[in-house]
Amino acid sequence: MPQYYQQHVFFCTNDRGADAERPSCNQCGSAAMREYAKARVKELGLAGAGKVRINTSGCLDRCELGPTLVVYPEGTWYTYVDEVDIDEIIDQHLVGGRVVERLLI
Repeated sequence: MPQYYQQHVFFCTNDRGADAERPSCNQCGSAAMREYAKARVKELGLAGAGKVRINTSGCLDRCELGPTLVVYPEGTWYTYVDEVDIDEIIDQHLVGGRVVERLLI
């Protein structure tokens, strides 16, 4: 059975709130970075059936490592800070097929 998407990117957007004991990805801007990635993937013509899907995820339980995303089917886990990091993941990993070593979890 063929895969519906070549790659599936899950952004943790869990939000425990600013006063929580543990950090959470959305307190680090993950929802905005997901929207940015979704728009960029669409702009590059990578979105859609048989291509790349950018999705929201609940807690991926890597909270202390910064905002988290995971790319499947590879199972590659990344952290990121800003749009520059997201661009690098898109350009190198999703387009170029190369792992972004400096952002690996």
